[in-house]
Amino acid sequence: MSEDLILAIPSKGRLKEQAEAWLADCGLPIVGSGGRGYSARMDGIGGVAVRLLSASDIAAALYAGEAHLGVTGEDLLREFGESLDSRVMLLRALGFGRADLVVAAPKSWVDVDSMADLDDVAHLYLARTGRRMRVATKYLTQTRGFFARHGIADYRIVESSGATEGAPAAGAAEIVVDITTSGATLEANNLKIVGDGVIIKSQAQLAGSLAAAWTADQLGALRRLLAIVEARARGKTIASLVWPAEQEAAARKAVKAFSAPDQAARANGVLVSSKDLFAASQALAEAGVGPVTVTNPAYVFEASSPVAESLAAAVGGAKS
Repeated sequence: MSEDLILAIPSKGRLKEQAEAWLADCGLPIVGSGGRGYSARMDGIGGVAVRLLSASDIAAALYAGEAHLGVTGEDLLREFGESLDSRVMLLRALGFGRADLVVAAPKSWVDVDSMADLDDVAHLYLARTGRRMRVATKYLTQTRGFFARHGIADYRIVESSGATEGAPAAGAAEIVVDITTSGATLEANNLKIVGDGVIIKSQAQLAGSLAAAWTADQLGALRRLLAIVEARARGKTIASLVWPAEQEAAARKAVKAFSAPDQAARANGVLVSSKDLFAASQALAEAGVGPVTVTNPAYVFEASSPVAESLAAAVGGAKS
């Protein structure tokens, strides 16, 4: 049995492209994912086996413990309901794959602007027809939970296997719960998002399985992988300022308010948040310090990753 950590990434579509671009930017390009196979390899780090699965299958694999790490949408993970947190840990929001899971009603329902209005319509629909209002969706768990939180009971779910947004026009349902990015598809089907009907604002997540069997080698690979990923993200938000050695005392005093308290002192320089770069540079200039050079580090590594250690501790492999 392989001791490699299994990382599952999307096998097709825009999410695949975005996940691979993110990993490549971290210095971890995926090689051999362009064919029809179900596996690939990751350059730049050892001990990681890459599996290519659909986004929904990745969520299921993490939940079942068949993959150690995975990149998939939070909307798909949340479909496992309250049991998710005992089986999967969300490690890092990735900033791509953004989409909203929403409740949408026909535009012709001009008096429906909120979930409370939808509740009223559901009551009236039942009284008039003797049937419950139909809700077409692939997201059964989140729909039930969201409707329950809004006190809506007079409905029934029609599980969708195709294009959910077309269900009202086809006469298969009255409203839909579906994922949307721009709202254009809903608009094209004469649907509107109910005012307070956003169930979740989803994006791609790097998630770890609490249900998987983890070995010491796999936890080691986890720590190495997250160290690189986090160092790259950190490097994008930090600038390095360097000044002449003979002006150390004046410079250190000038930038005291801008240096992060958890950053170790470095000779003739400091790391500051990129948003504070110009203010820190101005403070140095006003103190007569110069010339000051600025660089943007590609990576900023810390001694350890709290996120990796949290996952390791949760699966019984805390660092000794």
